[in-house]
Amino acid sequence: MSSPSSTEQYVVRAVRTEEWPAAKALRLVALQDPVAHLAFLETYDDALARPDSFWQERTAGAAVGSDDARQFVVEGPDGEWAGTVTVLVEEAGTTDWAGFPVERRQGHVVGVYVRPEHRGCGLTEVLFDEALQWAWDTGVERVRLIVHEDNGRALRFYRRIGFLPSGVTMPLTAGSAESELEYVLERP
Repeated sequence: MSSPSSTEQYVVRAVRTEEWPAAKALRLVALQDPVAHLAFLETYDDALARPDSFWQERTAGAAVGSDDARQFVVEGPDGEWAGTVTVLVEEAGTTDWAGFPVERRQGHVVGVYVRPEHRGCGLTEVLFDEALQWAWDTGVERVRLIVHEDNGRALRFYRRIGFLPSGVTMPLTAGSAESELEYVLERP
């Protein structure tokens, strides 16, 4: 396709360990998005204060070759990272980030972000296709994600690509009236 919004001009791939500066830079951009307070469990200031060693370890833990997590990026024609998504593998018998028991081997989608100027042309779908294929290839039984109840844009997208509410609701923080909803996609 020759349209500037064509997804054929982009490459979706897993991050490499040495790309931690780019992973850090994109995360900092994501944390400045107007809905970042609904989408991420971290603030821009907290992320900015983290040492480089944190970003190096985080990127290495989800880079090519990792079996426990995989971060995918979509790279534009100019090499700029236009978006990202990460899938964490949660093993049955463990507990998740919120302290809830994991009952079966599953993927957990986190860190979804596409730069505003690249939205609306199908990049998020392409990112999810790659991330979900990796998750299925690792043998997970389902993939889940947690989304804030007020994040309408994300809720609409997740439903459109087949994620369904599981009925599990988690408080945003202890004692909070705000909650996040679990959405799941069963293995095809």
